[in-house]
Amino acid sequence: MKFIHFADAHLDSPFRGLSFLPTDEYERVRASADESLTRIVDLAIAERVDLVLVAGDSFDSNKPSPASQLFFAKQLQRLTDAQIQVVMIFGNHDYMQASDLLVKQSPYFKLLGDGQEVERADFVTKSGFKYSVTGFSYAENHIEEDMIPHFPPRGSEYAFGLMHAAQKAASGNVYAPFALNELKDLQYDYFALGHIHAGQVLADDPWIVYPGNIQGRDIGELGGKGCILGTVDEASGKTTIDFKPTASIVWRQVSLELAESLSKSELEARVVRELAQKCQGKTYFSLELRGTEYLTGDQLEFWADEHAWEGVSQQLPADSRLVDVRFAVKGVVKLSGSDQEAFKTAEAEVLADEQLKAAAKTWLKKDQLAQELFADPQFIAGLKQLVKVKLAERLAGLKGEIDK
Repeated sequence: MKFIHFADAHLDSPFRGLSFLPTDEYERVRASADESLTRIVDLAIAERVDLVLVAGDSFDSNKPSPASQLFFAKQLQRLTDAQIQVVMIFGNHDYMQASDLLVKQSPYFKLLGDGQEVERADFVTKSGFKYSVTGFSYAENHIEEDMIPHFPPRGSEYAFGLMHAAQKAASGNVYAPFALNELKDLQYDYFALGHIHAGQVLADDPWIVYPGNIQGRDIGELGGKGCILGTVDEASGKTTIDFKPTASIVWRQVSLELAESLSKSELEARVVRELAQKCQGKTYFSLELRGTEYLTGDQLEFWADEHAWEGVSQQLPADSRLVDVRFAVKGVVKLSGSDQEAFKTAEAEVLADEQLKAAAKTWLKKDQLAQELFADPQFIAGLKQLVKVKLAERLAGLKGEIDK
């Protein structure tokens, strides 16, 4: 028996923070999740799998656009037309009712647990191998209850679990919180999870797996994205799994260390060289420039500008792009005693969290992206580093000696 397990397609995802891209490129980005899902269906048909498990958040909201609904229905019909069994659930983003789906009813399609009730369904492959799938769909955005006690004991057949959830250890978890030992105690052969966008295997005896989302949407979702292809030895019940990348865009972070001052052209050439070496197909890069104290004020402004990123992107292979630049310092310009005191005073006044929020108050009110950025500790840390460099440069008149 063969199966595919995927989750978190998030069709209709807005891909925030990339609106500066050229229109045709931005449209390709918006279509990237569709492309990844198409590749997963292509893989299922090519591998002649018996089962496709869809572990929630197929849509980014519970009111998906007509276009994404029609697209999703078409892809599922490709599977059912090939007589591949599809079993899916809704997650916390696409909490809906079965009647909301535009998927045609078929013996090969099953939505589990409509109305948030744990449900078990039994199936048989064409070779006569018996298996069951047990799971539930979200009917609301949050589920505070641990749903595992509602899962029935496994029978003699091969048992799949299907759930969109997070472990109880996660802070503020309202997504069907569970303890790992609870899932292990059920002794289902393969527990197909969704919700966590980083692929990870929580256990391999029995298998408890997050495949990750099918397409990275920002720099927080790094690396290859795709689905799990599983193979079950029907005689022994032994399962092996293999991750299959299907995303058309890969996100990567690259850190470039500066040890001396460089001209604009020298630094651009170095950036292009570093990024080109790390392209894996079409790659979107976030670049961290470490040693920002070696940059002049003009250079800082240049690398903070999206047009500079576009210039680098045009020199990268495979339509790869630089879409984010962050700054970090290794030290600050040496200051005299009086300037050092002035620096400490300015640092305390400017870099306090409440001062940063006050300075950005208008921006935060008008821009959803700004709210997300200010909730990101990495962004705040980078912002503070950049401000430190600016303060030190201003006080030293850009003539100070570098403190190594």
